[in-house]
Amino acid sequence: MPSIDPSHPLARLLAQDRRYSLEAYLFVLESLTFAQETLGLGQEPPVEEIEPAREEEREPGPTRSRTRPRRRGERHVSGQDLCEAARRYGLQQYGFLAPTVLATWGIRRTADIGEIVFNMIDIGQMRKTRSDKREDFHDVFAFDDGFARDIPFAVPDRV
Repeated sequence: MPSIDPSHPLARLLAQDRRYSLEAYLFVLESLTFAQETLGLGQEPPVEEIEPAREEEREPGPTRSRTRPRRRGERHVSGQDLCEAARRYGLQQYGFLAPTVLATWGIRRTADIGEIVFNMIDIGQMRKTRSDKREDFHDVFAFDDGFARDIPFAVPDRV
């Protein structure tokens, strides 16, 4: 099991909200990277679309910015696209066991991915645009059959 520095905001979040394990948060972050880098999903939102940073996240001093600086190459991925990337990344990593593995971490439906994302937004570890909402993650696919798609099954030749 991975460990985290107790002073990291994610460590405090894990202590406050026990619905999801550290692995669940790491999986969602890895899914975001997979969406952007492997699947080529996302687009660069206009600066005015990015939510202003909370007071504690702003640059100190008189010229502080109203938004956190955007990392180079950072692209916004929609909730639906992130759920699809998580499905595909989960299949790549865990095959047909993906829903079982994710469930052990607390992820049992696509809405859980949204809860994790918005928890990360609340602690300043992810960002959103003004149009993003939790409902974007609701019922994107059913875990019962969503992970059954795209699994290659070998059908033996009949003799």
